[in-house]
Amino acid sequence: MTTTPHLIWLLLGVALILILATVIGELLRAKVAPDGSNPVIENLNARIAAWWGMVVLLSLAFIAGRPGVVILFAILSFSALREFLTLTAKARADHWALAGAFFVVLPVQYWLIGTDWYGLYSIFIPVYAFLLMPVVSALRGETKGYLTRVAETQWALMICVYCVSHVPALLSLNIPGYEGRGVILIAWLIFTVQLSDVMQYVWGKLIGRRKVAPQLSPSKTWEGLIGGTLTASAAGAALWWMTPFSLMQAAGMALAVTLMGFFGGLVMSAIKRDKGVKDWGHLIAGHGGFLDRLDSVVFAAPIFFHLTRWFWT
Repeated sequence: MTTTPHLIWLLLGVALILILATVIGELLRAKVAPDGSNPVIENLNARIAAWWGMVVLLSLAFIAGRPGVVILFAILSFSALREFLTLTAKARADHWALAGAFFVVLPVQYWLIGTDWYGLYSIFIPVYAFLLMPVVSALRGETKGYLTRVAETQWALMICVYCVSHVPALLSLNIPGYEGRGVILIAWLIFTVQLSDVMQYVWGKLIGRRKVAPQLSPSKTWEGLIGGTLTASAAGAALWWMTPFSLMQAAGMALAVTLMGFFGGLVMSAIKRDKGVKDWGHLIAGHGGFLDRLDSVVFAAPIFFHLTRWFWT
């Protein structure tokens, strides 16, 4: 895998967008609330800072090639798994199962991704880990809250390891005429889904009136959903030339991943509300953790991977 001109142009374009967003955010802060008292502006600036961090990390991983991408997402999975399991029910009897999740299941999944063993990495967690991990806890003999504890650990593995691992898995897709450019698909996916998140927030603040699910996420509105997904789908379609998709195919794929991203954010918000917390972690001071920033990509990645694999490989 090599760094292609398409990737360089995309990263430069994203950097220019972030520079412009940073300038706008600082101007708004200086004009409206220099003391940082406006929560909307502070939220926007915190999001911009998070995007800068993600872009820098992804750029370094892309430049390092396939090993860099696999290692980066393995580290991100570890961080996400820690955030998720911190909020779940656990007992002393689960210690071995939790150790297995972090130090056996996670590294094996990414080793399978790195060696391109699709036949096993596609079923390793939903079949083998699903069946065997509960056995480890059951052997310890603690029955109180057993089903809840096991189910939450399995959910954590599915969301934080299985789903996230489908991002670097895009590098293994053998698309005729598109060999060696899997990193572009990763960049396109993350850019499109993250742009949708941004534009949903912007459209929601500008014209949002009707809440999608007020008890789960008061900031998510139907106007924001429609405006954000359409804007991001148009942007994804405009970048069709750097993907294996045609213009209309890129638009359809962009719509699919942005909708999955929205639903992912909604589901993760429901879990947080159930656990009585606002954020998954503290990766960004005062603004949440890894799962708060990439929950939409987590849900979109497996769908994007399999749609691409089914129809383009």
